[in-house]
Amino acid sequence: MTVVSRMDTMPVVTQGTLLDGRIHYKQFRDGNRTGLEPVLMAACVPARRGDCVVEGGCGAGAGLMCLASRVPAIAGIGLECDSPTVALAQANLRENGFDSIRILHATLPLMPDDSLLSGPAIRRIDHAFANPPWHDHASTSSPVGRRDMARRLPRADLAKWVGSLSAQLRHHGTLTLALPARLLDHAISAMDDSRLGDITVFPCWPRQGVAAKIVLLRGRMASRAPARLLPGIVLHHADGAFTDEARAILRDGQALLP
Repeated sequence: MTVVSRMDTMPVVTQGTLLDGRIHYKQFRDGNRTGLEPVLMAACVPARRGDCVVEGGCGAGAGLMCLASRVPAIAGIGLECDSPTVALAQANLRENGFDSIRILHATLPLMPDDSLLSGPAIRRIDHAFANPPWHDHASTSSPVGRRDMARRLPRADLAKWVGSLSAQLRHHGTLTLALPARLLDHAISAMDDSRLGDITVFPCWPRQGVAAKIVLLRGRMASRAPARLLPGIVLHHADGAFTDEARAILRDGQALLP
C-alpha cells in the first residue's frame, strides 16, 4: 500500500485495493484502518440486482463497494458521521464507478433527511448492514480522534443502532451486523426488540480450534423463522495463510450466505 500525498485539507491517505485488486481503495493513514470485517459483512448481505441498501457507519466505503461489486445495479446509501471520511468514501465510489450509491453525513441513531430513509411509514430499504464501534465508551481512548470515534460506543447505543436501521427495512428486509463475540447477546436482544426474526449467527473462526472473535449476525424483519447457529468459516490455516473458503470471500468476492 503506497502513501498518497495530502490534498487540500484532507488528511494523508494510503492507496490500496480490495477483492484482489478489483476495487481501488483509499483510506486515511492515521485512523481506524479497514480490516476483514466489512468484506465479510458485505458477503453476508443477501442483496439482489436492483435492491436498495443502507450501511450505517460506512467509513471509507469498503463494505458498500464489496457488495456493489458482487451484486450489480444495487442502489444505496452509506451513513458516516466524520466529514473527511464522507468525502473520502464519495471519492472511492466515484473512482470505482459505483454511481448509484451515495454517502450522507449522519450520526446514528439519527437518520438524515432523505427520500429513501423516510422511516416506518414508507419503508424502501431491502437490506441494512453495519459494523458498529466495538469498544465500550469507558475503555481507553485512542489519541487519534477519527480512530477513537470509529472504535468506541456506549453499549446501550448498539440497541439504538439496531432500532434505527431496522426501522428503515421493508417487510422481510434484512439487517446484517459484524460484531465481536462478546456483544452477541446484546445484539440478538436488540434484534428481537426490533421485530427481527430468522436470526442467523455465523462465527468467523481465526483458526481451527480457536474461539471466534468476530461473528456475523443477520435478522429478517417480521420473520417468524427460528434462530440458526451456522458452522461459520475458518479464516486461516495454522501457518497464517487464508483458507480456500476465506480466499473465495476476501479475494474472489463470493457470497457467504444465500
